[in-house]
Amino acid sequence: GRVSEFVERGNATYDGRFTFARLRYGAAGRGFRREPPWAHDYPRAERNLAKILKEVSYIEPYMDGGNIFATDDPELGRYPFAYMSEPGYWTASEEEIQGLRVYLQKGGFLIFDDFRGYDLENFAAQLKRVLPEARLVELDAAHPIFHSFFEINSLEFTQMYDRGRAIFYGVFEDNDPAKRLMMIVNYNNDIGEYWEFSDTGMVPVDLSNEAYKFGINYVVYAMTH
Repeated sequence: GRVSEFVERGNATYDGRFTFARLRYGAAGRGFRREPPWAHDYPRAERNLAKILKEVSYIEPYMDGGNIFATDDPELGRYPFAYMSEPGYWTASEEEIQGLRVYLQKGGFLIFDDFRGYDLENFAAQLKRVLPEARLVELDAAHPIFHSFFEINSLEFTQMYDRGRAIFYGVFEDNDPAKRLMMIVNYNNDIGEYWEFSDTGMVPVDLSNEAYKFGINYVVYAMTH
């Protein structure tokens, strides 16, 4: 499968280019009948996002998918942008929790995507382990992350599976909205699914375009804050 191919290939060597970093949790990809939850949409989502990023900006991204890291991998610190899929299934050792805390404290930016409903309970529990004082704050369209490249003036986003209103949460440094946004949480949402299938004709072009606007804005915000 896709994950086993990655296990054989391994991560690309760091060379300074923007590279999509995906976070893994649990097993490294063996023993699953399908891809593990953290690998959902891999590698097509990151590959397609990189194509759009290269087309519309001056960023020169790594184009062949991205790299995958456990959250306690010291190499993760080289990458200012990291993405986790399906955090409703997120599990972590104490070492992995500490690694992610250090990543955030050093300026890393996280995107959590592809979860809904009761998944929020597990995500919130794991987040509390990483940042015990962290508060999830619902963002509105005025926040600078929605204007870092494209102008996104409405968060009325049609999420992939129509399971409730898409909500964009943030966690701020010291819980102060005037300080750095450390992560964005796409709840009741699956933006990566649009990235994955955008070139297949299976999803509406206008919704794929909107999903790319969010993704590009996230990258640009992460690289400039």
